[in-house]
Formats: sequence, structure tokens, C-alpha cells
Amino acid sequence: MRRLVRIIATFPAVLLALAVSTMPALAAIKTVTLTVSGMTCAACLITVKTALTKVHGVEKAEVSFEKKEAVITYDDTKTNVDKLKEATKNAGFPSTEER
Repeated sequence: MRRLVRIIATFPAVLLALAVSTMPALAAIKTVTLTVSGMTCAACLITVKTALTKVHGVEKAEVSFEKKEAVITYDDTKTNVDKLKEATKNAGFPSTEER
């Protein structure tokens, strides 16, 4: 009987350890502003926005033709700034991170 009591007493600790070890990292929603060179028309804006929104983890992309920039909100557990810059580059519009 004592053995059973000990086993039952340790059960919550075991469950907690399992829960912590299998929990995914907490997502941090981040926002970055990229300077996008080469945009010369409104169609460029659409191309850049489409490329960015196709990146897994991007929640929102606002692109300004006038400012030559893109403001992107993304989940940093799914993507990163390098992948965002790669997406604009692959669409024909290299970008750099504003600091």
C-alpha cells in the first residue's frame, strides 16, 4: 500500500515534467521594417507583398511604394528576417533591415 501511495504522490511531478519537455517554444510575434530597393510602380508593391505573405509565419505585410519599405509582422518560431529578405530578393526586390 505504501508503494502505491509513493507512486501516486510522484504522479503530478511526472506529468509536469512531461508537459514541460514536450511544450513548444512560446511564439514571439515580432515586427521588422525592411527597406525595399527597386520598387518603381504599384505592381512592384503587389509583387513584394505577395512574396512576403507566402512566407510561413508571416501574419501581416504592409508595403509602401512611396517609402520603399515593408513592415512585416511575423512569428519568430516559424520564420526570421533572413527568410523575409530572401523572399523579397527572390521576387526581384532586394531588401535590407532598418535598424
